[in-house]
Amino acid sequence: MDEAPLKAGGSPRAEPILRVSGLRKAYGTVRAVEDVSFALNQGRSLGIVGESGSGKTTTARIIVGLEYADAGQVMVAGHDRAVGRQHGRVARLRRAREVQMVFQDPFLSLDPRITVGAALRETLKLHFPRDDCDGRVIELLDQVGLGERTAAALPRELSGGQRQRVAIARALAVEPAVLVLDEAVAALDVSVQAQILNLLGDIREQTGISYLFITHDLGVVRCVTDDVVVMWRGAIIERGPTDQVLATPEHPYTRLLLDSVPHPGWDPDQVAADRRALA
Repeated sequence: MDEAPLKAGGSPRAEPILRVSGLRKAYGTVRAVEDVSFALNQGRSLGIVGESGSGKTTTARIIVGLEYADAGQVMVAGHDRAVGRQHGRVARLRRAREVQMVFQDPFLSLDPRITVGAALRETLKLHFPRDDCDGRVIELLDQVGLGERTAAALPRELSGGQRQRVAIARALAVEPAVLVLDEAVAALDVSVQAQILNLLGDIREQTGISYLFITHDLGVVRCVTDDVVVMWRGAIIERGPTDQVLATPEHPYTRLLLDSVPHPGWDPDQVAADRRALA
């Protein structure tokens, strides 16, 4: 798979919803991201896989706008994300409606002093001041599988899975073209992970939103992504349809990631030896 986006049948589409070209980011002498390029089609789900330090989260933060790249381009729906980023409130709100991010720990991204309903209304009033915010709050809570009474709850009164559903609802409130999920289920129990992943699948089917999953968990990748790119030391070393990459990996690092997952006959000593050899 090259950087051309794929549709369900495997043939390229003309214009992806997200195109990342030649991203580079360094912190001093450390190259965190090196010439990263990929594309994501409307309604598709792309996974970015790698261990800590692989550059996947830095790439995501550049796409969202939390970091600036040293070089390269991020296009959403044909719009260059770098253009107009210094041009005031209207430009910032438009950029926020292009891409939203859901983080690993929703408690850190929710204000503990205000209720769920107030948090959602605050977001809606900022982006859609003339709309019926109260009615939309109820719709959003229903969309993520939470009842209307959740609107009166504070974040500390909710479970981890419920807080993550609230974080997803707040991201969906601005109707983004792309939703970036950075290890969004990593902190949840396995059963709750499955519920959130099923929820995200239902939302994608209903809305046609595009997902960018940032994760180290190959189980998550297998479950919810159509295509995957594998990052190592800041660069993409393998890419393709998820089933193909996981079934017949070509790069030694991808094979190491798969071999690192415990399974019948698993040999941790061999995995450690393979890691040393790769390094």
